Amino acid sequence: MLRPIELTDAATLKKINTEQLGYDFPLELTHHQLGKLIKDQHHYFLIYEDDITNEVAGYLHAEVYESLYSLPMFNVLALAVDKKFSRKGIGKQLMISLEEEAQKRNFEGIRLNSGEKRTQAHKFYEAIGYTSDKSQKRFLKAF
Repeated sequence: MLRPIELTDAATLKKINTEQLGYDFPLELTHHQLGKLIKDQHHYFLIYEDDITNEVAGYLHAEVYESLYSLPMFNVLALAVDKKFSRKGIGKQLMISLEEEAQKRNFEGIRLNSGEKRTQAHKFYEAIGYTSDKSQKRFLKAF
């Protein structure tokens, strides 16, 4: 079942982020960021909760993407499904729901980045109609 995100989901999201996305971000900071971002209307969250166990099986986080060179669209920041729920169509349902929300908002489309080594994720996105239009490198400067 799809539902809105709640602050009480923070611990499960932290676990999924660590195991599935490789982001081992502290729980306290996950909780803090979630509390801040769920109040920001430019961020869109969706939870997939298992109908039988009521466990959070996966989630999607997107933000409104606007620039001087494109019309508004969603930018997917995270799409992750707990490994014990994988291959059940949960990621696809989350993405379909995001597409429906984008269409309601009259957005131009949806964009996302996926790490070079995440080849299974690339196959998933291609299977649901997304195409890769460029390769790029990410540059960071930490403070």
